[in-house]
Amino acid sequence: MDRILECVIFAVVLAMAAVLLLIGLIEAPPNAAGVAHDTVAAMQAGGDGARRLETIGGLAFAFQSLVLLFAILLCVLSVNSTRRTPAFLGWMVFTYAVNMLVWQQMYFGHQAFLETGETGWFLGFPTATAWQVYGVWFAGVVMIAVYSAGFRRYILSEDDERRFEELLRESEGLRD
Repeated sequence: MDRILECVIFAVVLAMAAVLLLIGLIEAPPNAAGVAHDTVAAMQAGGDGARRLETIGGLAFAFQSLVLLFAILLCVLSVNSTRRTPAFLGWMVFTYAVNMLVWQQMYFGHQAFLETGETGWFLGFPTATAWQVYGVWFAGVVMIAVYSAGFRRYILSEDDERRFEELLRESEGLRD
């Protein structure tokens, strides 16, 4: 399974590189760096955000989706292959799904605002921003919960800890 996982990780990295290359090759829309502000000479105004994102927005969404997948795959890789049970992999899929839900809400909420100029509000923030402020933290807590609740099952079993302590005692004996 390690070989397959390594190949998938490599494929994700290649896909990320390809997306970045595509973004770099796309011609920037007019005023992509902003326009002169009406009243403050040293400031640039953002200009038309929807126009700036129409060519690369989908690629940006794809890139962040790949980054989230990459992070989850590295977490899976960090767990001993004998402990990558279907339950563990299910938790990783769930974690990715939560992260993707948050990312999708942030991205498409912002896109809707750019198109309509209207947004809802949640706990003092525009909706897309609220997803970023609250959702990103929640998505991270899901991963922390999986790590904490499954620590003995997936990360460091009691047998592993005993073996580690034996190795420490043996190494201390070698130093004496």
